[in-house]
Amino acid sequence: MPLTLAEPVHSELIIKKSRFIGCVQPMADRASAQKVVAGLWAEHPGARHVCWALLAGGQSAAVDDGEPSGTAGRPMLDVLRHQDLEGVLATVVRYFGGIKLGAGGLVRAYTDSVAQALLAATKVPIVRLRMLGCTVPYAQEGMLRRELDAAGAALLDVAHGQAVTLRFSLAEDAAAGLVGRLNELGQGRLLWLDGQEASGGE
Repeated sequence: MPLTLAEPVHSELIIKKSRFIGCVQPMADRASAQKVVAGLWAEHPGARHVCWALLAGGQSAAVDDGEPSGTAGRPMLDVLRHQDLEGVLATVVRYFGGIKLGAGGLVRAYTDSVAQALLAATKVPIVRLRMLGCTVPYAQEGMLRRELDAAGAALLDVAHGQAVTLRFSLAEDAAAGLVGRLNELGQGRLLWLDGQEASGGE
């Protein structure tokens, strides 16, 4: 199961007088990541490089920002991938200390900056939610609420009209099982909204 981070975590390394300020944080997409990077430049105008790596669905990125190609962004991205992370941005701000580190030294520095921050990070599983809705007779509302509660579903909305309409969300991998169980208990009187009962067994 892919993981994301609960909150931003920072690290700092001094290597041959160069200062590497690392950060890993949850991030939804590339546009949001670029705003964070722009903010880091504003916060660290004296920095030589702001390198970054992003894993966010189809929007991954590895940016060396002037460091020799493949010595910063790609190694940072590899650390995120190795830990099965998703929706995460890694950034490293480098203040140059006057001593060149060489390609191997740079790869180690950027890798270590991200790895050190991740050591202190709280990782949380990404749970993909499915939204569902159904209508039941009043006599079945109590049963439906008990089943939703037992399945760990979050009740989003309840409307009382000629019948009771409930909208709820739950983990995608639990949805098919719940739909099947409710269809059985509803004895044909439970109506899914938007034709959702047809997709319940996927």
